[in-house]
Amino acid sequence: MIEGVVDDSCETLCPIARSLSVMGGKWTLLIFRELSMGSRRFDDIQAQTGISSHLLSTRLKALEQNGLIERRAYCVRPPRYEYFVTPKGKELDGVLLLLRSWGAKWLARTGEDEPAVALKHRSTGQDVSDDVLELSFDNYEATLSKAFEKERSENQIKFRTSSKRKDAK
Repeated sequence: MIEGVVDDSCETLCPIARSLSVMGGKWTLLIFRELSMGSRRFDDIQAQTGISSHLLSTRLKALEQNGLIERRAYCVRPPRYEYFVTPKGKELDGVLLLLRSWGAKWLARTGEDEPAVALKHRSTGQDVSDDVLELSFDNYEATLSKAFEKERSENQIKFRTSSKRKDAK
């Protein structure tokens, strides 16, 4: 199986953990950043992310298998493709926008006069403030399903009886 492809054997019910198993680390989000900024071709994505060609190829295949992107041939010989975000993948825009906002606020380099990427609303032309993008779990009450409560309880028991707990001390 390709790394980053979720199948029915994914053990947890947690949607965050399942999502991260598809995302496969920082490279996937950087690939989505490039696609959202208009990069479509393998070399363009590789140039802007610094990812190795093997890893980029693996990630693109996993994203395609998960239905997050699609590839379209633009050259038959040699075979060359452009990559496009699907509606399923487009729903990750919020994740990217929030990461951008958080990074701009908390990880800005000293002396930066302007953000690396400024956002303007397409229909109004207005600058988008990072404050508009704030979301917080403080605004929600989480209720676990019985199945997820059971999974979490089993995880706690496994941890208490395993060597991992001893290693953590």
